[in-house]
Amino acid sequence: MKLAISVGAIDNENLQDMTNFVVHADKLGVDYAWSHEAWGTDAVSPLAYLAAKTQRIRLGTGIIQVSTRTPVMIAMTALTLDTLSQGRFTLGLGTSGPQVVEGLHGAAYTGALSRLKETVDIVRLALRGEKIEYRGTYHELPRPSGEGKSLRLDCAPKPELPIYLATLGPRALRYTGAAADGWLGTSFSPEHAFAHLDYIAQGADDAGRRLTEVDLQVACHVSIGQDVERLISERKAAVAFSLGAMGSVKTNFYNDAYRRAGYDEDAKAVQSLWMAGQRDAARARVPDKLVTLFGAVGTPAMIRERFQAYKNAGVNCLCARFEGTKESEKYGVLEQVCELVATLD
Repeated sequence: MKLAISVGAIDNENLQDMTNFVVHADKLGVDYAWSHEAWGTDAVSPLAYLAAKTQRIRLGTGIIQVSTRTPVMIAMTALTLDTLSQGRFTLGLGTSGPQVVEGLHGAAYTGALSRLKETVDIVRLALRGEKIEYRGTYHELPRPSGEGKSLRLDCAPKPELPIYLATLGPRALRYTGAAADGWLGTSFSPEHAFAHLDYIAQGADDAGRRLTEVDLQVACHVSIGQDVERLISERKAAVAFSLGAMGSVKTNFYNDAYRRAGYDEDAKAVQSLWMAGQRDAARARVPDKLVTLFGAVGTPAMIRERFQAYKNAGVNCLCARFEGTKESEKYGVLEQVCELVATLD
């Protein structure tokens, strides 16, 4: 099983720490570093910087929000980053959610999946070096009744540049199985893998593909230590945030994923408390199993068992996340994770 890490938001305080950590991961043989964007730093700029600091680790956007850029600008950015990284770039795309897209960027969230599909179509046209002509519901190129004409990008074509999708809803998961090179998964439990992988497998089958053709990468929070009860307790705040704050009452894909896995009552209860402003009560309402079954928390032996469960569920690459781990301790934890992954059956 491959290993990835996540590049979080950067600022003047942590830029050097982030850089040193990714360089260390590169030397350890970690396979991927994924950058993200939500309502802080963008996903692209850190990778351009890291491309000059690293040698072999693949660099990916996890994710670019498709509503914040035109499809052709996404393609241009991908081609540029692939050149800067000397062929080490992976394009990760996603729809984000209505609170960010509509609240922060003023773009409509309607038809989010259709917009994602059209973006992938246009990006692939551009990567193949073809003239960009497209007629969709949300994108029409060239713009009709104007002076534009069909153009090719003035870059060497890179049709094999991989496109990964971060999806959580059933229809979006099916599309991932049908069209993507890889999946960037979250809110995933290997004991309840069906809540995600059944849909990806169905989409792959409908498109005449096999599930094994999709690189399944899953985010996994890792906390290693002997005081397991404390580690579980510390993790509950982040779970409560995902269930309650990562979306509106109407649209929260993270909450929906937990509910599909069989935790409908727990997910709804935590969300209700969070939305009512009862944050401490929401954290306390998170049951231990929403921590232990949706990540890797515990002693080294317990962590190895969890990693094996992810691998047995079909996960190709584990994206280890270390939220809450002190910066000075992250290096040792990553080294432990690398050693444990290397021992998997």
